[in-house]
Amino acid sequence: MKQTTIGLVLLATALLLTSCSENPTAAAEPAREGAIAVAAAPVTRQDLARDLELAAEFRPYQEIELHAKVPGYLKAIYVDVGDHVRKGQTIAELEAPEMAQELAQAVVAVKRAQTQVERARGELRRAEAAHTLQQVSYNRLASISKTRPELVAQQEIDDVKARYDGAEAQAMAAKAALAASEEEVKAALVSQERISTMMGYLQITAPFDGVVTHRFGDPGAMVQAGTASHIQAMPVVRLSQIDRLRLVLPVPESIASRVRVGAPVEIRVDSLNRVFQGRISRFSNKLDASTRTMETEVDLPNPNHSVLPGMYGYASLKVDRRNDALAVPVQAVAGHDSTPSVIVVNGQRRLEERKITLGIETPHLAEVLSGLKEGELVVIGGRSRLRPGALVEPRIKDGPELAGDSGRPGH
Repeated sequence: MKQTTIGLVLLATALLLTSCSENPTAAAEPAREGAIAVAAAPVTRQDLARDLELAAEFRPYQEIELHAKVPGYLKAIYVDVGDHVRKGQTIAELEAPEMAQELAQAVVAVKRAQTQVERARGELRRAEAAHTLQQVSYNRLASISKTRPELVAQQEIDDVKARYDGAEAQAMAAKAALAASEEEVKAALVSQERISTMMGYLQITAPFDGVVTHRFGDPGAMVQAGTASHIQAMPVVRLSQIDRLRLVLPVPESIASRVRVGAPVEIRVDSLNRVFQGRISRFSNKLDASTRTMETEVDLPNPNHSVLPGMYGYASLKVDRRNDALAVPVQAVAGHDSTPSVIVVNGQRRLEERKITLGIETPHLAEVLSGLKEGELVVIGGRSRLRPGALVEPRIKDGPELAGDSGRPGH
């Protein structure tokens, strides 16, 4: 019986020792009393990107009001609001009867000038023939006078010479008259061509592919030439190119120097619940004096015409980017604008205030340039009741703000 009792005691002792070895926390020091529970997050490395969101209105890539180049009555208009037209398509046709009369007169003037040319050519041929005859007579008489001076009187030689000079002058005048007639033909042809060109302007065509967004007149309306005053000249239609749109962004002065052509831009259109990817196409290189912003344009292809001019888009520009940066949650930082600091939980689980240097900030994370090391714990929020040196019990917070603003988790 005594041996059985001793065996039971030894067995109980062995079980107790085994239980203590398998549960070391049972033998550990009990939790410190008075420790304050705080939310904390580790200092991690993240890829950070700071975005700037700007709101702007979509505009047609090209938009014009089509005016007539010549005055006339609107004979026909072949399009209406909402119609899609192609480049070179006839939009409307004007009627100007007086212009047709001017063209007929110009044709008659050309024919008259051509007739004058033919008459001048005939006069030149007769003058050249008379000049040739007088030249032959003079040369023959002059030759005889040299060999047989006694046979020809000097008076006769002088008369022949005078007739020869007169024939030569008439030939030169005929040449000048022919040249003048030919110039008259050219002038008449230019006038005819000008009126023909003006007649071509009676048809108004589309200068580019687009959609008619407004129609100003109906058949029978009097249309003034586009060169007239703004009050008198009535456009025929307004044409907008919408298969490609412009988003003009007012970029603030603080980041204007960092804008680059080709930089990626994410465009959110809330009315369509869609996000488009684009790139900066051009910028003005000049700040507006009243708004202190620089116009920056993003071209957005719109082949299906899903985005309408006048819709608002929200463009997100990548202002700064840091890869593999040391980062903490923004809730952990106090004094962002003056002297930033964080509260660190040290190895003894006591609080320690630490001055830090900040880099870029995103909606969730702040870059730390100096003052912290990777893996250290920082307290998140609720600093009013905390004092340096206080004993705490950190509770590691895990949330989307700790995963990085670029979508790449810390490492």
